[in-house]
Amino acid sequence: MISENLPTAADLARFSLAAQHPLTLEWCSESERLANLVEEHAFDLQLATDLKLAGKRAEFINVGPPVEAYLNRWVTVSPDLDAMLSIRFRGMDVGKPFVDVSVTSRPVVAADLPALVGAAGREYQGFNAPRIRIWSAAETFSDLRPDQRVLAAPLAGLGGGEVAPDLSLRPTANLSNYAAAQAAYAAVDAAHPKHPGQARLLSKEDLQDTIDAGTMFDVIWRGEWSGYAGTLPETQVGLPAQVVQEMLLAPHARGHGLGSSLSTLLARHLPADGRALSGTIHGENRGALTVARRAGRHDIGGWWWVPTVK
Repeated sequence: MISENLPTAADLARFSLAAQHPLTLEWCSESERLANLVEEHAFDLQLATDLKLAGKRAEFINVGPPVEAYLNRWVTVSPDLDAMLSIRFRGMDVGKPFVDVSVTSRPVVAADLPALVGAAGREYQGFNAPRIRIWSAAETFSDLRPDQRVLAAPLAGLGGGEVAPDLSLRPTANLSNYAAAQAAYAAVDAAHPKHPGQARLLSKEDLQDTIDAGTMFDVIWRGEWSGYAGTLPETQVGLPAQVVQEMLLAPHARGHGLGSSLSTLLARHLPADGRALSGTIHGENRGALTVARRAGRHDIGGWWWVPTVK
């Protein structure tokens, strides 16, 4: 069933902007941010109306509910709150459904959570999703578990930090160090069992895309390949940004205080075109969050998991 009284993409952009961290409002003009958010949220509307696309999702996921069940829904949650809801699957795993609260007509507060859970359960009852996901600019939110946090800062202000001795970046030429990167991730996964759910290596195809864009770099420490640091020019939460695709240190380079230098070095190597350096870090990855903050990036918000059953 297609939702009635759908908002426009411009409406969704205005709602989304109102939920962003105040600090970020200084990083680009309101008109540019709204234009970017319109583009980002146009897909939400397509997913609310395009039965052909919903059919492709139903065929790919194949968990039983009819095609219409895969459409996004614009629903009235309470007298003063409307929300765009969508059914999603974490890591495209059919066993991990959740309802994403993509946009709300005003910022979400803790008192809204029971009504949002109720709306998600009614709209997507056939999926038995055990949780919903909300966005908030707040660094803490009730007693919820975090998903990904967005850490960002204007590139223009990041390049002046100190860089660890014998550390540099070199444009990545090819995939010759991909096996070494796989081994580096495997080592971190073995040492930290939660890590596979918090970060993973880019596919070869995605890494090649970043190399082709000229924004993937080899980390060189003491003359040796020691990891990857790379971005792609995109928008994130409406901000024009260089979005981090990979920030990896090999095992021999970990534990030497090099992490915060990578953001500084990226800021020196990336185009000076007014973008922010932005990227997501899992909210329970305290080490990576600390490193990003030490480099001058700010926590500007993130997603929270809300269980649908106690």
